[in-house]
Formats: sequence, structure tokens, C-alpha cells
Amino acid sequence: TRSWRRWIERYRTRGAPRIAGAVDAVQRLAATGLPLAIASSSHQAVIDAALNSLGISNLFRVVVASDEVAHGKPAPDVYLLTARRLGVDPTGCLVVEDSLNGVLAGRAAGMTVALVPNASVPPAAGAREAASMILSSLAELDGLPTLPAV
Repeated sequence: TRSWRRWIERYRTRGAPRIAGAVDAVQRLAATGLPLAIASSSHQAVIDAALNSLGISNLFRVVVASDEVAHGKPAPDVYLLTARRLGVDPTGCLVVEDSLNGVLAGRAAGMTVALVPNASVPPAAGAREAASMILSSLAELDGLPTLPAV
């Protein structure tokens, strides 16, 4: 519990780390009216602090932390709960991930999974093969079919 409190303080004082194009992509997708959600392995308070720091917390209809489910990623639980709270069929959701466990969780939930590799922390071996598609940047999300994004 202590470590997540340090992250919250860091985000409050220095801001959350930014992934190139992430805030812009979220803002563009939210403007389309698509229901956006977060399904994260982080603690809820850390997620909230990061979203508040980035000024985008109001753009997500649902935020689910893996501590709300029995099994974290790579189990599909966090994604299935997110789809349920959005009121959508999991097979109609698009997951945007940068990790092997996230890709595996999204696939296990029956969702379409777009892997967007993070250059500073590349995904583990097998992530590319397990993903439904690989995007070179978050800007490529604009050209995808309109699915709820998780």
C-alpha cells in the first residue's frame, strides 16, 4: 500500500508520465461519442491520480481496477467487468494495450486487441503474435472501426 501512495503523491506534484499522443487520442475518441473505459492493473487511487493529473478523468465512462476482480491480467476478469459496466458485449470492444498480459487478458475476454508497443518499455515476447492488430502509434486509432475502446 505504501508504494501506491508514493505514486499518487508523485502524480499530484510532478504529473503522471505521458505516452506520446495518448491524451490527444483519448480526447479525439471521446469527442466521437464512443464509450471509453480504463481496465487497469493499477490501484484505483493511482488510476484516479494519473487521470486527474492529465486532465482526462471526465472522458472515461468507466474505470475498473484489477483489485476489484478475483484475478488480474492476464485473466480476462478486469476487461469483462469493464464491458459489463459499460453495458456492452465484450466481443464488440476494442482493447488498446502495450503489454503481453494486457493483450492476453483482452483476447481471453473475446475482445479485439490493438497492441501499441511502448518504446520505453517494450512488450514481452509473444505480445505481437497474440494481438489482433499492431499499431505504430495511438494516432492510428482514428482509422479503426467504431468500437467501444477499453
